[in-house]
Amino acid sequence: MELSAEELRVLCCLIEKSHTTPEHYPLTTNALVIACNQKTSRDPVVNYGTNQVDQVMQQLRADGWARTIRTSGGRTNKHKHVIDEKLGLTDRQQALVAVLGLRGPQSPGELKTRTERYVAFDSFADVVGELEVLADRAVPLVHNIGTRPGQSQPRWIQLLGDGGAHDGDGRPPINGHVAANGGDGTAPGNNAPGRGLEATTTPTVSAAHTGPVAIESAVVTELRSELRDVKRRLDAAEARIDELEAGQN
Repeated sequence: MELSAEELRVLCCLIEKSHTTPEHYPLTTNALVIACNQKTSRDPVVNYGTNQVDQVMQQLRADGWARTIRTSGGRTNKHKHVIDEKLGLTDRQQALVAVLGLRGPQSPGELKTRTERYVAFDSFADVVGELEVLADRAVPLVHNIGTRPGQSQPRWIQLLGDGGAHDGDGRPPINGHVAANGGDGTAPGNNAPGRGLEATTTPTVSAAHTGPVAIESAVVTELRSELRDVKRRLDAAEARIDELEAGQN
């Protein structure tokens, strides 16, 4: 079930565009390459070629993550994800997984802002609730990696595939998971490296176990509100750029 870094990028781009630019979805191969290689809303930035994306799509189709179709009257093949069919994810859950897959570890506050182009979360608590649902699945799809020094909110990673943990997380990835102890690539109680999602023994840590979020002062709250407004404007500008680029393909 574990996806490579390339498969994760292509799948998450398909999820993103299905929500943010539905008028241009499903995507042509050229549009999908552009989406993968965006310099905004991506960490890390990549430079995939057409043949590489075609090969990745072939594997995603074989594993039941995506389909390639030709619309009525269309002259080119177009690509779409089927993660809703494969994993039964709601639109909100798809948005969280996609943003985590495209941008790396993030706090619930960051996720609430960055998923506004996809779906609407009514509150911070709604984001945390959906993350806990994803973490409590029989095969967890996200994982709480705790807070960094000076931060009040824990950060979360996706567990679909390679790219779950970035530099600075303090714990190395194990087949898309994060080691609970040490840096030798083994999970507690195991003598071998992690074996992927199906066999992982890494425990899920929910937001409820990280302690209450520190009470914020009025000044901090106001500054964060202003920062969210700036981020929303940047995301809107990025979305418009994506639409213009997709319309050229």
